[in-house]
Amino acid sequence: MRHGIKEKSGRGTMAGSEIEKNLEHIRERMERAAGRAGRSAADIRLVAVSKMVGVDAIREAIASGVTIFGESYIQEARSKVPEITGPVRWDFIGHLQRNKVRHAVGLFEMIHSVDSLALAQEMDRTAMQSGKRLRVLVEVNLSGEKAKSGIDPAGAGGLVREMASLPHLSLEGLMTMPPYSDDPENSRSYFRDLRNLRDSLNEECRGTLALKELSMGMSPDFEVAIEEGATLVRIGTAIFGERA
Repeated sequence: MRHGIKEKSGRGTMAGSEIEKNLEHIRERMERAAGRAGRSAADIRLVAVSKMVGVDAIREAIASGVTIFGESYIQEARSKVPEITGPVRWDFIGHLQRNKVRHAVGLFEMIHSVDSLALAQEMDRTAMQSGKRLRVLVEVNLSGEKAKSGIDPAGAGGLVREMASLPHLSLEGLMTMPPYSDDPENSRSYFRDLRNLRDSLNEECRGTLALKELSMGMSPDFEVAIEEGATLVRIGTAIFGERA
């Protein structure tokens, strides 16, 4: 369902009451999906995708209990993150260029989209200089779509093993984005493949690495993702409505 969007500073916003209602509905759906999979809803966290969303709408989401926000554009985040106060975690979920790493390390607690050793090494160096340990996920391109970022699944194991030795990165799991489809069931096999890849990597690296997180599922298919093991679901449109 599409909702009317007001524009402020070039970013979409929505009436607070609508955001609150949307979040309530999403949490109910998350809980039901977790129940169908025999999981606890407490093990699944909502990442509210706030790209192109104004600070007023973000504050409304915070007032409704959202604690994690996901941004895709460094320049937008640089102007927006400092305006938000309170116990909020910011994650970067978009494609990260190496020349933007310095800003990303300063702004975000977790990066979902590491897809090369060169990028990881640059992040490790920058995190060292910043005196922090950065939480990261490896993005895997399971669909093979050239337009999508992410490492080929055949190369994921090698990248994970190399990254495990970088002292200023905390490697915590995997992320993927399946091809767009009107039918959420079409995403299921990709989510299952990511879970299986995570589990096989944990088995191979037992004693040296423990990947817990699976960042997968968005507004159209997050329930299927939860049924297949998602620990982080990235939801924007279902919270804030369509954005320009």
